[in-house]
Amino acid sequence: MAIREKDVLPLLADGKSIKEGARILRISPKTVESHKYNIMKKLDFENMTDWTKTAIVKELISL
Repeated sequence: MAIREKDVLPLLADGKSIKEGARILRISPKTVESHKYNIMKKLDFENMTDWTKTAIVKELISL
């Protein structure tokens, strides 16, 4: 996974919107959307539940 994809994963798993993630990372919303698509494809995520479970297991976010 690319460095920026690793930055996007915890933000979106934590419930941040595409726009919020873009603002935090200082990149365009389109770029965040592209990273989201790439992560979902690479990790075979079908939905945001899979995304969030992985972020918790990898300790990228906590409950």
